[in-house]
Amino acid sequence: MIIDSHQHFWKYDPVRDAWIDDTMEVIRKDFLPKDLKPILEKNGIGGCIAVQADQSEEETNFLLECARQNPFVKGVVGWVDLTDEQVESRLAHFAGNPIFKGVRHIVQAEKEDYLLREDVQKGISKLAKHKLTFDILIFPHQLPVAIQMVEKFPKQQFILDHIAKPTISAPIENEWKANIAALSGFKNVSCKISGMVTEAENFVFSEDSFTPFLDHVFSSFGPTRLLFGSDWPVCLLAADYSKVLSIIMDYLEQHEEETREKILGKNAQLIYNL
Repeated sequence: MIIDSHQHFWKYDPVRDAWIDDTMEVIRKDFLPKDLKPILEKNGIGGCIAVQADQSEEETNFLLECARQNPFVKGVVGWVDLTDEQVESRLAHFAGNPIFKGVRHIVQAEKEDYLLREDVQKGISKLAKHKLTFDILIFPHQLPVAIQMVEKFPKQQFILDHIAKPTISAPIENEWKANIAALSGFKNVSCKISGMVTEAENFVFSEDSFTPFLDHVFSSFGPTRLLFGSDWPVCLLAADYSKVLSIIMDYLEQHEEETREKILGKNAQLIYNL
C-alpha cells in the first residue's frame, strides 16, 4: 500500500491563513477529504497522513474529525502547545485517540534558537511517553540547531519534513549536505521526501533538478528512513499530485521493489505506527 505521509486539509480563512499570499491564488480555497479522495484513488494511493498547517488545537480537532469520517486518513500529526505548563495533559488527551500520531510546530517561522529553548524541550520530552512523533519543519539554516536538539532525545522519533527545504533550482550546497548527513547519523530521525517542487524558484523546475538532492538524502538516511509525501495541496503551486508522485516513482525505478515499497508506504506505517 502506498501511503502519502504528508498532506493538509483546511477550510480557507483569509485572516488565519494570511501566509497564503497573492502569489498562491491556486490554494486560496477549501481543501477537504472529499477533494483529496478521488486524487488518491486515481494515483493508487491507499492512505494518507494529515499534517497540521495552523498552530491551534482547533485545527487538530478538525483533522481528527476528518480522519474519523474518512478511513483513508490513516493518521494525524497535529499541533499542541509544547510550551504550555499543561502540555502533558494535552498530549494525553489527544493520544487517547489512536489516529493521533504526532505533533508538529512551524519551527521555520520561529527564531533560530527555538528548538533549544528549555520550555520547548520540556514539551518535546513528553512525547515519547505517549508514543508520539515530532515532525521537524525547518529551513536549511536551522539544521544545526535541529541537530543539537535531536542529540538530547535519543528515544524520541523525529521526522524531518521536506528535506529541510533547500533551494532546488540552485546548486546543491555543501553546508546543507553536511548537516543532512549529520542529522541522519541519529537513527531515531527519518526524512520525508516531500515539499520539493515548491522550493524551485518561481515554482519552475525540471525533473532532474531533484536528483542530486534525492541522491544525498538516500545515501544519508537509507531505504528504511525515507517517506514519500505529496505536500498536497501546497504542491499545487508548482505541480499537480500526479507529477509530484511521478518524480519520486521515476527516481525509485533504479531501486529494487523492496526499497520502493518501504519508501512509498511501509516506512510510514512503521514510523507513524499506522
